[in-house]
This record gives sequence, structure tokens and C-alpha cells, in this order.
Amino acid sequence: MTGAGCGLATRDRSWTVPTGEAAAALAALAADGPRWLWWRARECRLLPLRPRTCWDLGAVHQVLHGGRRDDPAAVWAAANGLGQPGESGAELALLDRGGRAVEGDPADPVRADGTLHPEWTAGVPPDPARWAALTLEVQARQEAALRALPDPRPRPLDPPLALLTAYAESAAALLAVELEHDGLPVDRAIAETLVGAQLGPRPGSTRQVRDAPVLALLPTDLRNPALVREALLRLGIDLPDTRSWRLEAYRSAHPAVEALLAWRKVERTATTYGYGWLDAQVGVDGRLRGAWTSADGGAGRMTAQAGLHSLPAELRPAVAAEAGHVLVRADLGQVEPRVLAAVSG
Repeated sequence: MTGAGCGLATRDRSWTVPTGEAAAALAALAADGPRWLWWRARECRLLPLRPRTCWDLGAVHQVLHGGRRDDPAAVWAAANGLGQPGESGAELALLDRGGRAVEGDPADPVRADGTLHPEWTAGVPPDPARWAALTLEVQARQEAALRALPDPRPRPLDPPLALLTAYAESAAALLAVELEHDGLPVDRAIAETLVGAQLGPRPGSTRQVRDAPVLALLPTDLRNPALVREALLRLGIDLPDTRSWRLEAYRSAHPAVEALLAWRKVERTATTYGYGWLDAQVGVDGRLRGAWTSADGGAGRMTAQAGLHSLPAELRPAVAAEAGHVLVRADLGQVEPRVLAAVSG
């Protein structure tokens, strides 16, 4: 969907629907239960519906080729056997090796060298219908590549395992968008109480007040691990580093260790999950929202922002289902959210 309208395409035709009529057109198509197709799910937030099945070109691209990039320029290049374009996707490759111009007609998304025109990938596509039609071209190439992969099952079935993986990863990419849109239900009153129990009433305790109890036992710069290690050494505690899990074994060695561990919990809340975090991240509707990534390019697993990944145990009681709902708990590894997405539809 662009300012010029909503680009739609099927195997038979492609067309542009005025923005004001997009909702009705999409609803009409949804009645047939299609597998929705797009470049990246996170760019389709204007869809006024909840698709049941989809094909995410960026997600499938990462299944086939890996890497960190899933933008249209990189996806198109890989699907067409071309080299990876510049990071921005808008590089000025004006000449090919023979010195011939390759920019081509700006009205055509594909340049003379086979890559996508920067004006189409870096901004608003001039022709939404043509842009939508390109998704079908890429999807066909991706599906052909997936079907050509070996199926390790003893009795290969249709669809092949690689194609099922593409469906699952596409669903996970859509799930990431839905998770960010819907947010996690948080009881603000409980959250305020839990934060206040550690930091005191607003505006919260000062750094000096938080530091005082541990400084009385361990006078040093508490935020400098090297100096903390030296201070502990003076107390007869020799450690290679001061990570909390390593300090746990020395709780009984000296009261300073217990005080340091307690201080770190409060410090983390104050600096990362304090009143500022509560005000900035939890909306007036009581929802904690953060951007999700279905398959992080570095770790290959789902990741989230706004503290969703590492909410301290002390604050988790604030996460509470709304009336008429229940919370389903699952680990944030590779498998569980995908299974939940599949079985729940």
C-alpha cells in the first residue's frame, strides 16, 4: 500500500486500488481465503484484516540464502541469481563493466542490469500494480528453488518439507507484526507497585541512595567491573570477573557480596525497567509494545525490543491477562511460537 493506492496482483492480473477503497477490496479478496503475499510482513501493517496464511518473500529469502538482509533489493537479486546489491539498495550503479548505462527506464522497476531500480526500493513505488506483480515473480522463483531441495523424509510428500518451512517462517514473520501491534497486557497499577517496591515512590530513588548500602561495605566505583574486582580482591575474594552468576557462590564469603548482588538487581530496574521505561513503553491501554523480529540475522531466533525479552522476574507479576482471556506460556526459542501459531491458526 502506497500513497498512490494499494497494489494488488493475482496469477491472472495486477491492478491498483485507490487508497480509500483498499479496505473493501482486501476484504473481498479475503473472502476467498488466499495465501497473502508480500515483500515483508512488517511493511503490511495497513492491512485491515488478519490473514490466516501468507508468503513472506523476505522470510523465505532467509530460509534459502541466510544472511541479515531481507529487503526487496536483496531478495530480488538472490531470486534472479544476481550479486548482492549495496546495503542501501539505492546505490548508483550507472555503468556496467562495458561502460554501458544500466539505469534503464525509471518507470520500469527492473534496470538494464537486472537489478531493481533504486527509486522503487528506496521510496514509494511509482506503479503499485507493477510492484505487486513483481512479488508473484519472486514467489514463483522461490517456490521452485524450495521444491528443488532434497526432502529428508523417508516418504516425501507434497508439499515438500522445504515448502512447509517457508510457510512456517512466513507465519512467524506475520506473528511478529501481530505481537508488536497487540502488545503484552500489563497491569499498570501492579507494575507501579512493583517498581516502587524497589526504587521508592516517584521520581524514584537517586543514584546516591541506591549506592549507599553497598558502598559502606565495598567502597569503589560500582559501575566499573575492573574496580569492583579489585575491591573484592582486597576483601580476599579473587575472581576472574564479577559476573553475577560467579558471585553467587561467594554470598557467604563477605556481606559485601550479598549487598552487591542486591544492588545490581535494583540498579537494573532503575536504569532499564524503572519509571521511565514504564511511562515510555507501556501504553495508556495497558499494553507493552516492542518490535519483534521473527528470525534475527545474527542469532537466527526471535528477538524483541522494549524489554520484552528480559523482563526481570520481580516485574513479571504485572503481566496479567485481561478479563475473559488467559495467558499461554511458551519459551521464546525457535520452535514454540511457531507451533503455537500453527495450532491456533
